[in-house]
Amino acid sequence: MTPETKLKEMGIELPETATPKGSYIPVNQTGNLLFLSGQLPTKSNTLIYTGHVGSDVTLEQAQEAAKLCMINSLAAIKAQIKNLDRVKKIVKLQSFVNSAPGFTMQHIVTNGASDFLAEVFGRKGAHARTAVAVPELPLGSPIEIEMIVEVE
Repeated sequence: MTPETKLKEMGIELPETATPKGSYIPVNQTGNLLFLSGQLPTKSNTLIYTGHVGSDVTLEQAQEAAKLCMINSLAAIKAQIKNLDRVKKIVKLQSFVNSAPGFTMQHIVTNGASDFLAEVFGRKGAHARTAVAVPELPLGSPIEIEMIVEVE
C-alpha cells in the first residue's frame, strides 16, 4: 500500500504547510535529500499542547504531539515533492522534548512519531533517531521534530 493510500485509510488529511515562525524555509532540498525544519504539534497553525512533558503534558499527550509533528512534516514533504509515494526512505529523525526536571522518557515520547512513520511507510519508515531533553522550546511547545528524508 502506498503512503498516500495508507493516510486515506487512516482518515488523515494533511494540513496546509505551517507558516514559518522565523527566518527559515520548511524544507531544504539538495539532490534527493530533504532536510526538514523542526515541526511543532499544531493544527490550523495553533499549538495543541504546551508546556513541559512530565509536569504539564502527560506521556500519552506527548506521544500524540509527536505524531502530530509527523503529520505536519508529511504536509511539508508533500508541498515540496507533490506526492508522498516519492519518499524512498525516512533517513533520520531528531526529537527535542521540552522536559520537566527528572523526566527521562524522551525516547518513549518520540515513539509516537516513529511508530506513525512505520505505519504509513512500512519498512521505508524505519530510521535512525535521536531523542533529547531540552529545558524550553519555541512557543512553549512540548516537542519539536526535524527529519532527513530521501526521495526518488
